[in-house]
Amino acid sequence: MTEAFTCQCLSDTLEGLCDGLSHFSHPSRAAVIYTIRPKDPIRVYDPQNLLVGHELRFQELYLDSQTWRTDAPDVKQLQEHGHINPEKNIGLAGLISFGGRSRSLFYQMWFTEHHPDMCSVVPVERWLEHAAYRLSHDLGSASEWYTAISGSFLREYATHAVRDCIVDEMNRVLGWDTHVRVYPILDAILGISRTREEGSWARGQLMFVEAAAIGHLDLVAEFPEDERPALVNFKHVRKLLQAVENSPRRLVSEGRAIVGIANGELPDFSIVADFRGGHGFLKLNGEAVCSFFDGNFKSTIRRAKLVQVEELLLESELDPDASGELFRIISDLVHSAETHKHGTTLVIDLNAEPVEISGQGLQVPLDLRDPESLSLAKSLAHVDGALHLGADFRLHGFACLLDGRSIVGEDRARGARFNSALRFTAGNPGLVVVVVSADRPISVIMEGVELSAQCALETPPTCLATPPTMEAWIHQQL
Repeated sequence: MTEAFTCQCLSDTLEGLCDGLSHFSHPSRAAVIYTIRPKDPIRVYDPQNLLVGHELRFQELYLDSQTWRTDAPDVKQLQEHGHINPEKNIGLAGLISFGGRSRSLFYQMWFTEHHPDMCSVVPVERWLEHAAYRLSHDLGSASEWYTAISGSFLREYATHAVRDCIVDEMNRVLGWDTHVRVYPILDAILGISRTREEGSWARGQLMFVEAAAIGHLDLVAEFPEDERPALVNFKHVRKLLQAVENSPRRLVSEGRAIVGIANGELPDFSIVADFRGGHGFLKLNGEAVCSFFDGNFKSTIRRAKLVQVEELLLESELDPDASGELFRIISDLVHSAETHKHGTTLVIDLNAEPVEISGQGLQVPLDLRDPESLSLAKSLAHVDGALHLGADFRLHGFACLLDGRSIVGEDRARGARFNSALRFTAGNPGLVVVVVSADRPISVIMEGVELSAQCALETPPTCLATPPTMEAWIHQQL
């Protein structure tokens, strides 16, 4: 195995992994640490600096201790050609990882970013597992047979990652002898989500269970066996979903047809597609695995996490209890706007004396700690203009107009709400503005800068030389 061949395998695998994960989540980096033979030095391939900041932990795990090397199984006992023996997750903050060993690769541990708005990390873990499998398989093959197809597999792995996540849990709960076929279920979920009925997107829940579990469900309506709508008939299933829309009832399927309508608790194993109009959530045994919209599965929970706002409040002069209460109020207002799909702007005024903003003032500011006042504020957010919130938890005005001089960094593609917030915060210190757009992510703006902006990641540079050893890499960083 030549160094050039190893570098090519690393480049192709990591590039495809980053591209696929970036479409499933947000722009995502990836990295791998590995050693090919038992006595080789461990190396770090991190072309986008994902692992920077974890040097001391790597020093402790891989250089100060050799347990990872000495406690390994005999490579001759590992199965042939790419089979992976999983390794324990090393649990680095902010990262998702998966590692393993094989005959062709003594040790490898893959990493990617843990985005804060993920429904679950499990599909991403399965994605990393497949990257480990592909790299082991490629390095175990002769270079003349290498097709560079691993990157293509990893780019398109979203549905397979969700399927692998479901199959693992299904095997754990039901055992290996089950007739539930996951791919047709996932295809049906996406097909139904793309099907409109009288111009409306699907709403309601569709539950998939093993055939043997149907007799234990609380079926309020069961269809004759020879009249059950086929799952592949997306239009028919979409029509039937109207019977469970805005209710606790669910359509029930064993994976081939719609059996009936059920009430009550979930069985021991269930896959539930929760359709919510233009999007929905895939739940496994009651826990969200991923969302789906635009005909694809995604990792996001589709609710703003407002991490930047929380950090700014914690760094402000407010005491921790006050910052926590203000953050709760802001989150409620933002999530209400998201739920009702209307745009709005929140001006969070952290000054001791609130600034004057042109708009509809209030004789007595509303105390937003009061549930009734908070509910009213959610309704006022529908009115064109911004809500003006003070550090005193009160709403000081609504329908506020934000103005200011033109500044560098404006983006005409983002609309008036966004650019007005940039201008206004550039000329007024002590303000944080949250812009909620009906069709875009949440923007957090302060001092004329969008704090929540995400930079597009460049394609990882090609691996042209053997990656550095762990010792050399740590020395470079420190």
